[in-house]
Amino acid sequence: MDVLSDAIAVMRTGVPHSSRTCRSAPWGMRFPASEGAGFHVVLQGSCWLLPPEGGEPLALSAGDVVFLAQGGAYGLADAPDTPLVPVVRRGEEWVWEAPQEPGGGPTTLLLCGAYRLSRARPHPLLAELPPVVHLPARIGAHRALRGAVDLLGGELEAPGPGSDAAIPALLDTLLLYILRAWLADHSEQATTGWAAALADPAIADALDAIHRDPAHPWTVAELGRLAGLSRAAFARRFATVVGQPPLAYLTWWRMTVAGRLLDSTDAPLRVVAQRSGYSSEFAFAKAFRRELGMSPGQYRNGERPGAERSARTGARSA
Repeated sequence: MDVLSDAIAVMRTGVPHSSRTCRSAPWGMRFPASEGAGFHVVLQGSCWLLPPEGGEPLALSAGDVVFLAQGGAYGLADAPDTPLVPVVRRGEEWVWEAPQEPGGGPTTLLLCGAYRLSRARPHPLLAELPPVVHLPARIGAHRALRGAVDLLGGELEAPGPGSDAAIPALLDTLLLYILRAWLADHSEQATTGWAAALADPAIADALDAIHRDPAHPWTVAELGRLAGLSRAAFARRFATVVGQPPLAYLTWWRMTVAGRLLDSTDAPLRVVAQRSGYSSEFAFAKAFRRELGMSPGQYRNGERPGAERSARTGARSA
């Protein structure tokens, strides 16, 4: 998998959900802090986003997309001073606790949704996103994103045979296109960070190689040759742009791959070690403990602080 696909796969858990909602002013919704990430698309009309941590209200108009990546509480309303009514979770559904009577003012049509995310070991690409990613509507911009929005909106408006399969797939596609759009918008002015890393052909080639084959015994010199740079020049450039040395990132990614295998499979420790780039269980266990502060067995058993139990048990019993 490529770097962006892997970054999403590291954090995505469970099944995303979405809804198509029409609101008549006055209306205001308060979304609680959560482990997930939310998105909103204004299909018709306009509204205001009241961002996390008391940021300035953000005016949204038709075609605008906002993605709230960091899980902070926020509000959405027809006007910045409209009182906010909580949106609460009941089972798998999110319910707005406002009175049923619609307002008499202008209407706003919204496409809203959320992704479940695991923040135990987030990829730095997603961790560096701002609390609010705002992608304003611009003619000709981000056509793939607009296409995904249209398809998802159509499935929610008029579900048909196969919608239960189509909607989660379209939500995953939408998340990818949101991130692509943000990276594209920031790649030209960014000199460090992941927008810059993926736009830098030399660094992107090295990252793709690491992600394609984390078990390979990579050296800085070999990665430098792939990047078309000397060992020293590559090491400096990688550390400056990505924020850590090449082999430190390689180790981080190997341990992330190992964690996914321990969480989602029953593969023997020997196999997990080999697929993570270690020739022996002992060397792997030592590196794993140094990186995560616990043994692979403890991690597999869900003993890490604040961690959810692995999905393996539920998958086997479903």
